[in-house]
Amino acid sequence: MPHPRVQFVLFDGFDPLDVIAPYEVLTAGSDVLGGALDIGLVSAEGPRDVVSGITGVTLAATAALDPTAPGYVVVPGAAGPVDGDPDEIDTIPVLLSRFATGPAAPLLRACLDHTAVTVATVCGGSLALAMAGLLEGRTATTHVLGVDLLEAAGVTAVRARVVDDGDLVSAGGVTSGLDLGLHLLERDFGPRIAHAVEALFEYERRGTTWRNTGLAAVEGVA
Repeated sequence: MPHPRVQFVLFDGFDPLDVIAPYEVLTAGSDVLGGALDIGLVSAEGPRDVVSGITGVTLAATAALDPTAPGYVVVPGAAGPVDGDPDEIDTIPVLLSRFATGPAAPLLRACLDHTAVTVATVCGGSLALAMAGLLEGRTATTHVLGVDLLEAAGVTAVRARVVDDGDLVSAGGVTSGLDLGLHLLERDFGPRIAHAVEALFEYERRGTTWRNTGLAAVEGVA
């Protein structure tokens, strides 16, 4: 049986840390598991060099995003200025909107429709999906500066480090990619695997992970 695939979706202007942090965590987890995951960088357009939003940082996508491959699809956010004239500079909202309306949108919709795929996002990745109209009625998180935009797109926004909505798992700001990767390892492979990676990285998970389980919150408290 083929190993589950982990596809990191690159797009022009992506934030490198949104990719590299969970990539290293999941790679380490795969090593602990004896090579249980097939991890790679992809783009909607197929193999190409993808320029990030950080000057001088480019990563190579080695394949096209395959929405039928069982496993995980990880969508990063964008890096760049938050404010500015969108006709003159590529702000983060412009980069995310461009990605959301490009060729990746139908592929990501297919990923969310595939029962064997978990879509995970870091930082503005959830905003990109929301801009594409893919998260209406779902529960997710994003960077604190994007929470209002997420809610405006019909998403139930929860201010948590990681939000697990079943086949959609989202994480907050850029460093939360570490916590996202560790959560996926613990959820799907067990706490021993996640702890082994934490020990290797000398990193302890922080913040709250929200899941739609247990007692309901007090009314008015998210």
